[in-house]
Amino acid sequence: MKRISLLLLLLTLIGCGEKKSEEKTEPTPKKIVIPEKLAFGFNLNDFTVVDDTIRKGDTFGAILGKQNLGDVLPFEVVEKVRDSFDVRMMRVGKPYTLLQTKDAEKKLQVFIYQPDRLNYYVLDLRDSVRIKKVTRPVAIKRRTIAGKLDGSLSEALADARVEASLAARISKIYQWSIDFFKLQKGDKFAITFTERFINDSIYDGVDSLEASFFEYKGQKIYAFPFSQNPGSDKIDYYDAEGKPLKSFFLKAPLKFSRISSRFSPRRFHPVQSVWKAHKGTDYAAPTGTPIMSTAAGVVELAGYTAGNGNFVKVKHNGTYSTQYLHMSKILVRKGQRVSQGQIIGKVGSTGLATGPHVCYRFWKNGVQVDALKMKSPSAMPMESKYKERYLAQIKPLKQELDSVANLH
Repeated sequence: MKRISLLLLLLTLIGCGEKKSEEKTEPTPKKIVIPEKLAFGFNLNDFTVVDDTIRKGDTFGAILGKQNLGDVLPFEVVEKVRDSFDVRMMRVGKPYTLLQTKDAEKKLQVFIYQPDRLNYYVLDLRDSVRIKKVTRPVAIKRRTIAGKLDGSLSEALADARVEASLAARISKIYQWSIDFFKLQKGDKFAITFTERFINDSIYDGVDSLEASFFEYKGQKIYAFPFSQNPGSDKIDYYDAEGKPLKSFFLKAPLKFSRISSRFSPRRFHPVQSVWKAHKGTDYAAPTGTPIMSTAAGVVELAGYTAGNGNFVKVKHNGTYSTQYLHMSKILVRKGQRVSQGQIIGKVGSTGLATGPHVCYRFWKNGVQVDALKMKSPSAMPMESKYKERYLAQIKPLKQELDSVANLH
């Protein structure tokens, strides 16, 4: 009897153990972690976010007036921030962001206005009215590009994903020494420059040009910025030997164009249909393209004739004069002093012209000559006492340009 009781007790214990082992434990629910979405110093997940832009007729007060400000009145906010935030500077098309509570009231907590990519204003309405201006950090990154021209300089830079403004900056630096209309397909170039990045990621354009060269008529023409006086902000550009790139005359009266007709003792006139001398260089460009005076001087003539159309003639000194024909508009007057590179008119097709262009004429000692064959007088040379410092400064820059260019 005792044996049967012990057996039953053992079976009961085993059965209970089996049931226990079959019981399933409920899994601990996983905690869902929402990644922070940070902007302007806030976690946007904590707010209802409204992004918008300033529209015509919008005012700071009107924008606030459409929001739930609780017990605060819009004009009270405007008064409190007046000294730190000029509400009149808000411009149409500029972005702003509203951070509201996530409940049904959608009470405005923060107003953020971005006047540009670098700066933004934060109006914090929590607890009290506070406003601050924040400037995003800017990183400067340096790079060197090189290649061969297959079209224009602008196209070459676009292929290298460089901001278009660098082409204008380069043309300005080389405007005395290179006629960019005469660069050939296959000519090599190399450029070292720096670029700005906001928050280390948002591209903000070219910052500075450190060094460059372009092949021109079979020669490399280098450009390096240099200040002869270390304490001065005045920067000039010099070549690999320390000679200034700047000269008395610009290479051309237009920044970008093409030569449609050259100086010639005998050319068939497209309008008069006769053979005659063409004592100028024609630069074709769209109507309205700015025309620059290639050197400083005084406007000797400004007016209209049947052949020249609207024209301007500039006397530079006792030796040199230049003339610019067929303008759509004259922007200077007789007797006015003009500086080198100053806009004196706009390209047109007035007078005897078949299409929009400027006929550029050049006088030396009262005789018309071919401007493209003229050797322009140079600017002031670098003082000899600065030459050693300059050559030491550009040596590694020149080596870098040459080494990168040799890879292309």
